[in-house]
Amino acid sequence: FIRGLLDLTDNLVDGKVVAPSGVRRRDGDDPYLVVAADKGTATFSDIANGIAVDYGFWLGDAFASGGSAGYDHKKMGITARGAWEAVKRHFRELGVDIQQQPFTVIGIGDMSGDVFGNGMLLSREIRLLAAFDHRHIFVDPQPDAERSFAERQRLFALPRSSWADYDRALISSGGGVWPRDSKSIRLSREMRAWLRCDALQMTPPELIRAILQAKCDLLYNGGIGTYVKASGQSHQEASDRANDVLRIDGNQLQARVVGEGGNLGITQRGRIEYALNGGRIFTDAIDNSAGVDCSDHEVNIKILLSGLVARGDMTAKQRDALLASMTDEVGQLVLADNRQQTLAIALEAAAGVELIEVHGRLIRNLEARGALHRAIECLPDDKGLGERAQQKRGLTAPEIAVLLAYTKISLKEDLLASSLPDSEEVHELLVNYFPGVLIEHCRDLLPRHPLRRDITTTQLVNLMVNRMGTTFVMRIGDETAASAAEVAAAWYATNRVLAAEEIWHELERLDGLLPASRQMELMANLRAMTGQVTRLLLVRLRSGVALGQIIDDYRQSAAEVIAELRGARRGVEAITALIEQRAAVIAVIELVNLTHITGHSLGEVKRGLERLAEQLDLDWLAAAIGRLPAGNRWQARARSQLAADLAALRQHLLRQVLADAQPPTDRAGAVVDELKGSEPQDLAMLSAGLAEIRRLVVA
Repeated sequence: FIRGLLDLTDNLVDGKVVAPSGVRRRDGDDPYLVVAADKGTATFSDIANGIAVDYGFWLGDAFASGGSAGYDHKKMGITARGAWEAVKRHFRELGVDIQQQPFTVIGIGDMSGDVFGNGMLLSREIRLLAAFDHRHIFVDPQPDAERSFAERQRLFALPRSSWADYDRALISSGGGVWPRDSKSIRLSREMRAWLRCDALQMTPPELIRAILQAKCDLLYNGGIGTYVKASGQSHQEASDRANDVLRIDGNQLQARVVGEGGNLGITQRGRIEYALNGGRIFTDAIDNSAGVDCSDHEVNIKILLSGLVARGDMTAKQRDALLASMTDEVGQLVLADNRQQTLAIALEAAAGVELIEVHGRLIRNLEARGALHRAIECLPDDKGLGERAQQKRGLTAPEIAVLLAYTKISLKEDLLASSLPDSEEVHELLVNYFPGVLIEHCRDLLPRHPLRRDITTTQLVNLMVNRMGTTFVMRIGDETAASAAEVAAAWYATNRVLAAEEIWHELERLDGLLPASRQMELMANLRAMTGQVTRLLLVRLRSGVALGQIIDDYRQSAAEVIAELRGARRGVEAITALIEQRAAVIAVIELVNLTHITGHSLGEVKRGLERLAEQLDLDWLAAAIGRLPAGNRWQARARSQLAADLAALRQHLLRQVLADAQPPTDRAGAVVDELKGSEPQDLAMLSAGLAEIRRLVVA
């Protein structure tokens, strides 16, 4: 099979694409092919890599990750650790620190499995009430945290262990381990009390269904099979006939949180039903993405190191040693993305119905470009979106997770088609993808990495969407008609100017020091500040100013005002003061803009604006325009145009003030006062008012 794949795949030879002999290609050059191990094939990576080397395939032993010279996912526990970041995020919002506070768990899997075994060792506070796999059912109604943790450690270290190996003396009264092929299982008094049932015995399938429906803090899936569907789905739609007899509906789940270390444990409609009933869940693609991300890093690291080996700077043995030495740092790079993705979804879900209109626009945009089929992805149709709006409910976290994926895919396509990934200013994104020790050896090889544009673009898209949400680029594009690449460039400049990533890290370090709701409110305000500055810098970018020049023009002034806002404060007080006074940060960006437009110094512009404000309250008018609705792209475009007209008027009047002229503002001030007294202001009123002000003050 592997040979058949390689016979049909383009190759890279001396940096040039070589098509396979005797194959008619209907697509473009594409030499990138990797294979991934799955259950039952984890030991096959070396075999696949050996074939790739024999074929002279350019990836060599980067073809299949996780081989003997690669990252062992089970030893790293990387997939489970990634899923645990999702679990921690859910509980953080519930006000529970699962690394310090006890919580109850029901599990799918056994301790010999990578994802389940590693997962059940990630907190000493786990109270594992029950678990099952294809062989056994384990129940411990009143688990002792310390003793059960130690026993799980022993089973994890025991090759090919099962729940049958669990020391029965450590199981609390009324619990036990039973084979799945038992005819019936007697329910103890303790089990009946926990399961809230009167039955004296159950068949194994009946007991598993009861366990899945039992109350607990966390349902952790680290196994194989689909165990939850939506109530409106048939078992056939779950596509897992072997578990039809076990499966329950999403509205029957009573776990507060679901963690999906394994794939396909719940149908997407089942997730949505569970979430609409108050459950906390993302998707399996979000929760267990760390394993795939780790493999990506291994492939790209090996590609980079192959250059050192090829030119004789390093032997294969030295390469393997360096690869192994970077294991911990690779793990941290991977987990950072898990944390950011789950936070991005949580922030968007918390906004709720406020985003339902713009989410609808995003869905329609993705459909229009052929990127998304909403019925297949279980996203609501327009009628369903309208019903959510009437119910004052937004999209659920599983639905937002789908939009996150499709948004990233679409933006990556857009950015790869532009020159932005080749910009010197974004090169640091490529550098930051790799472990620091690797860059010390290979910095000069980065420009020749065959996948440098893809890595840089993926880094930029991940960071931007994780920090700003799924709808950010679309909304600014709707307002300004800017391309995705222009918006991304302006956002990246903003991120550098404000040192925004450092601010994000500060906020993330407040876990446990602030209530989650307050922490997320600060994060939402940081998003808003970053978005407003992006809009300001986008104007200069689209006027032809280079990206690097924009960063240089604003960075110093922004740093000074940010330091001033922080003052002598530290920790929570410092970051709160900065974000709550974000208007000052936005104001200094506008000031710098005006220095470039007028040719006057920052101090002169500031004094000129103060004199102008005494004569005409344009700040109120700007705020009123900012409050106008933007439910569709034409409303957004109209609001943006009105704001641009006001900015042009302000610039005109400022030039007069700086020239010591007196603008004729008396009658214009009366217009502003009249607008203030007319509540609420709409687009027509503000447009007409601004036109009248312009007529009165512009000769």
